[in-house]
Amino acid sequence: MRRRQSIPEESAEPNRAGWSSREAFLLGLICLTLGLLAGYILRGSGPGASAIPAISAASAPGANEAGAGAPPPTAESLQPLVAPLLAALRADPKNFETLVQIANLYYDHRVYPQAIEYYTRALAVRANDANVRTDLGTAYWYSGLPDKAVAEYEKSLKINPSHPNTLFNLGVVRSEGLKDYAGAIAAWQTLLQTNPDYPDKPKVIDLIAKAQAQKGNAK
Repeated sequence: MRRRQSIPEESAEPNRAGWSSREAFLLGLICLTLGLLAGYILRGSGPGASAIPAISAASAPGANEAGAGAPPPTAESLQPLVAPLLAALRADPKNFETLVQIANLYYDHRVYPQAIEYYTRALAVRANDANVRTDLGTAYWYSGLPDKAVAEYEKSLKINPSHPNTLFNLGVVRSEGLKDYAGAIAAWQTLLQTNPDYPDKPKVIDLIAKAQAQKGNAK
């Protein structure tokens, strides 16, 4: 994926007045785990796996503010940023580039419902864009919808069967979201076969080895 959990945020109990030390520890552990998984995912048109991930516990937009107790971004709070793009879109409702810019802005701030909406609208204009199709899949993955993510990745691969970030992300979601280790291994092996100069080949080899071990343990 160019920019990237299976545990949706809604799983936390929103109306609790406070947390015990044990609950706080467990919550922190869960957040760390999700951040590490998120760090693997790549944006559709981004560079290889060695790139800094766009969404992770440390690098996500607003991460520092969130750590200080600030609320996460919302569609409403992003209005000052997105307003000029929305104005341009009103003048040209089918402008592919503007639709993608809006989707990316929402995606980068982790407002995934709106990101999904605008990626979908962009693909209605230009269906055969593997990068945007991959980013839509990634937004679904972040929304806790691995099946929909895989469906978009598979559409992306029909457009470009060797698309490296699609193959990388397909492996991640099959492994971490669906526990389909055989499918993950197949995606990563195809990635290495069709992209022999893939910049982070050792990481992919390591992921294949781990998936093979998990596949063996699942028997």
